[in-house]
Formats: sequence, C-alpha cells, structure tokens
Amino acid sequence: MAEKEKYVAYVSSYTSGIGSNYGIRVYDVDMKNGRFIEKDKVEITNSSYIGISHNKKTLYSITDSGVESYHIKADGSLEFLNEASINGMRGCYLNMDQTDKYLLTCGYHDGKLTVLKLNEDGSIGEITDEKFHKGLGTAAGRNHVPHVQCVKVTKDNKYVCAADLGMDRVNVYSIDMNTGKLKDADIIHCDQESSPRHMQFSLDGKYLYIVFEQECAISVYKYTDHNGMPDFEEIQTVYNTDEPDSQGVACSALSFSEDYNYLVSSSAGENNAIVFKVDKETGLLEKKIQLPISGEYPKDAALFPDNRHLVSLNHESNSLTFFKADFEAGTIIMNGPEIECPKPNCIVFHKVQ
Repeated sequence: MAEKEKYVAYVSSYTSGIGSNYGIRVYDVDMKNGRFIEKDKVEITNSSYIGISHNKKTLYSITDSGVESYHIKADGSLEFLNEASINGMRGCYLNMDQTDKYLLTCGYHDGKLTVLKLNEDGSIGEITDEKFHKGLGTAAGRNHVPHVQCVKVTKDNKYVCAADLGMDRVNVYSIDMNTGKLKDADIIHCDQESSPRHMQFSLDGKYLYIVFEQECAISVYKYTDHNGMPDFEEIQTVYNTDEPDSQGVACSALSFSEDYNYLVSSSAGENNAIVFKVDKETGLLEKKIQLPISGEYPKDAALFPDNRHLVSLNHESNSLTFFKADFEAGTIIMNGPEIECPKPNCIVFHKVQ
C-alpha cells in the first residue's frame, strides 16, 4: 500500500440519551501513526449501521426514520442526498447488491427484511419487497421470536442471506434483479442458541463467514450454486474465546482487512479483539491475535488499510482505542490515548482522491 494514499474513516453512533445529534463522525486517517483526526460530524439520529456503495460514491445509513443516503465528496466529507422509509421499526444493518441497484435493510426489532430501489445518483427510491421472518425459536431469553441482525448479497448477485439471531438460522432468498423481489431459496440451520449475528463473504465469494453472538464462534461455509439451488457446506468452526463456557461473553464484529488477508472479530465481556489469518484458497481461518482492547463492549473493530494498526469501537465506554498490530509476534500494543466517541456502532474506511 502506497504511503501517499489517503483515507477517511466513517464511524456511526447512537444519539439517543447522550445529548448529541451527531450520529456519524468523519475522521482523516493518519496511516503512518495509526491515529484518527476528526474532520466532520453529521447530524443523524441513531446511526446503527453504515455502508458504502460498490462504486464508492454513496454512503448509506440506518436511522430512526428509515435509511439515509449521502454523496461522498472528493475529500471524504458527506453531502445529504435523501431519506426513505423502510415501512417498519428502525433497522440494524444494510447491504447493497453488487451492482448498486438495490439497498437491503433488516430489523432486529420486527424481524423484517426490506428491499429498496436505488437511483442512478445513489439516492434511495421506493420499496420493491418486504419479508417478515416468522416462527418460534427456543423459549430461553430473547431467542423466541425472529431478530434479523444482518443481510448480505452473494458476490454472484443471485442470493440474499439474512441472519436471524432469534431463530438460529440464516434464511436464503433468490433475488430478481429486474423487479427487486425475493423468493425463498434455502435455510442454513445453526446450533441452538448460537445466535448468528454478522456475516461476510470472501473476496471471490466462494466462502461465507458467520459470527455467532452467543456461541462466540465463527463458522466458515463453502458456497456453490447448482443451477439455481444455493448450497452452503460448513467446513470449519473457530472460537473467539478460550473459555469452556461462553456465558457472559458476546461476539459482535466481523470485518475483513482491505486486502481480505485477515478477518477481525471482537468479544464483549472479555473485551477482546480477535484477528484471524485467511487462507484465500481454502477459506480456512488461523487465529493470530486475541487480546484486550482497553474498553467496554467492542461493538466493532477493524484493521487499518495498512494491516499494521487496529481500532476498536467501544460502545459502553464511549471510546475509540488504537493499537499497533504485529502478526508475527501475535500482539497488539496500545497506540496513544483513546478518542472519545459516544456509543460507537460501526466503522468503514474509504480511500479518498
């Protein structure tokens, strides 16, 4: 990675009850020193998740009223485009298809999947389909009704995967790219009370990675499409905790490094960041780092684009903490003081002109 390349980082936050209206913060990334410098703040309520279009021109955010779109300027600052309703309770995750034709959101509170048309300028159009997950899971705790926690479109643009934390499964839908309509295609059944939370596809799309909140594990699935029939074969499970009983530990983050060589996760309770080396050929994971992040509830964690620094978003201690990462030594070492950031949720790096 060339030293002269410039990046910004977008961090989303909740705003309720903290006396701030700024749900998205924009930081200039100091790649050499592994730090952030605040550049801008955006007024938006309870930005629970953000994502950038594949053409890198638009940022989308969940908000109380539905979803909002922002044009990304040359210097990385954001310009409001529009907002749209998702016809339901506030969402918790969003994803775009590979051609930026549709925006998909999902809801933890109402168990709903929503598909919206995207316009040429990146703004959000009308709803093209809605799916409510149905059923009863285990009777214990919250896991007895649908909670759709994450939605991902396969890299071949054929299917939509919706992780249901309440039902311990991933619903798979085919998507019609002409109409934006979904149709039931498959179900990935997960362990009882494992709570599938977030998902990522490998760069080539051949492998699906699912992190389980309660099981504190990551499972790897080999994905193939057989003439319109998706198949997900589990090939590996690794654990984010060394404790034999994961009670009181909850896993959340799941993000690839920019080059897809590493997969980053995190665990609340133990408050660790976990980094795995990815074998791109086999899809298998090898744990390299599992160390404390000097904060409470690391809701998201990510490697800088240089793979030499790591940032943790500590939701309950209202902070960002920074580390130097050494994969040969298997260490992350605190890198300067924390930065105050109220209730941070997720982070996205973006290369600027």
